[in-house]
Amino acid sequence: MYAFTFEAPSSTAAAAQLIAQGGKLLAGGQSLLPSMRLRLANPEKIVDLNGIAELAGVRREDNALVIGAMTRHADVAASADVRAAIPALADLAAHIGDRQVRARGTLGGSVANNDPAACYPSAVLGLGATVITNRREIAADDFFVGMYTTALEEGEIITAIRFPIPKRAVYLKFKQPASRFSLVGVFVAQTQAGVRVAVTGAASSVFRHAGLEAALNQSFTPQSAAAVRIDAGDLNSDIHASAAYRAHLISVQTQRAVEKLMATP
Repeated sequence: MYAFTFEAPSSTAAAAQLIAQGGKLLAGGQSLLPSMRLRLANPEKIVDLNGIAELAGVRREDNALVIGAMTRHADVAASADVRAAIPALADLAAHIGDRQVRARGTLGGSVANNDPAACYPSAVLGLGATVITNRREIAADDFFVGMYTTALEEGEIITAIRFPIPKRAVYLKFKQPASRFSLVGVFVAQTQAGVRVAVTGAASSVFRHAGLEAALNQSFTPQSAAAVRIDAGDLNSDIHASAAYRAHLISVQTQRAVEKLMATP
């Protein structure tokens, strides 16, 4: 690694001041530290968010769960509030990476990084969540811009994410066995406003599938999902899976998700 200074602020306001001076935020370190080891990133100042207590925790607010940005994957998975209100989110968190990753990785870090194959972005988009920062609130539909790109501005810090509690939801991931990232992950939610289908791992960024949503809003059955043609034109093709295979997985995973939800009381 290159030489750098290390700062450990105790408040979000102090962290904001430090990043305004050129600091790079450190949450769980699951993306930044490997990049530094490979010398793909060379921050001169690291601002560690791990000592800011106000950024962690889960609380219920009316018909929503507000989860702090520094809440670990393992804590989301184990939270009684999450398991009761949005079990799909707890299950998603329980299957991110391995035990070490879940013990250190954070909700806010994953969402801010917006890895094309990360799991959390599909829950944020699929549930129509709101990303809360130290400056404003950003709707999920406006947050994810492109590969490793979000609507966050320079110096903006995610403080929490507000997840509306759905009627029912499920996340199914077809994982790459070595990395445990998603080749294709599909989050299906029945919300007060209708069905939302968010897909991760298949393209340059998480996205909603309008065709599947329209079909499932008309008839919430696996057969309805199966009838939707999945266009492979804008999907990823690499050594792990072709675009056509990912298109097939989107259809199959959605059908299985609907079938699972139909069997849920």
